[in-house]
Amino acid sequence: MIKVAIAEDDFRVASIHERFLLKTDGVQVVGKTLTGEETLKLLKEKEVELLLLDIYMQDKLGTDLLHIIRRDFPQIDVIMITAATEKELVETSLRNGVIDYIIKPVSLERFTVTIENYKKRRKLLNNCTEMDQKVIDMLVGYSRTSVKPNDEVPKGIDPLTLQKVIDIMKTVDNGISAEEMGEKLGASRTTARRYLEYLISTGEGTAELEYGIVGRPERKYRIVQPV
Repeated sequence: MIKVAIAEDDFRVASIHERFLLKTDGVQVVGKTLTGEETLKLLKEKEVELLLLDIYMQDKLGTDLLHIIRRDFPQIDVIMITAATEKELVETSLRNGVIDYIIKPVSLERFTVTIENYKKRRKLLNNCTEMDQKVIDMLVGYSRTSVKPNDEVPKGIDPLTLQKVIDIMKTVDNGISAEEMGEKLGASRTTARRYLEYLISTGEGTAELEYGIVGRPERKYRIVQPV
């Protein structure tokens, strides 16, 4: 279980993030704090592996806390979840090594993608004793599955929808069918299949037949991992 703490000055928002985490396997919320001082106290008293940190705390800026966390708790990973969009604050967060930076209000889908990616990152680090280029590319987020500019995708493929399909595929370990993708997109199975088949045509996805409980083969799609 990954031990997660939530540092958020609005208890209602903190409760929403906690509910999001409860929908995710393999994570445990070990504490919630409203202030920077409470956050540092929690980190000293409990084992925390991942901190969800707001910037606009009651007594300190989250970016000021980052400097202290990096000095005193270098083993803790940090994901910023904040309404702050100022360039300076974003740059400071990124330069201090946050895993992700999410702007409020946060959707369950965006939240889930971030946490699932983090879990995969942790699993990769725990299972590897030596790092080759493939592993490093995965850790730093290098991927061939980035959406191309509008003029590089064919007619009928919307770049924003394509990116959504890619993000969803990254969260499923056992593949996804066109019907399942359609449900997640809020689109028809035909539309979902068009995007999935497009990813296969570009080499960014794969598909294979799997047999269900009634013996009817079903085409399952998977994203191609970076190499």
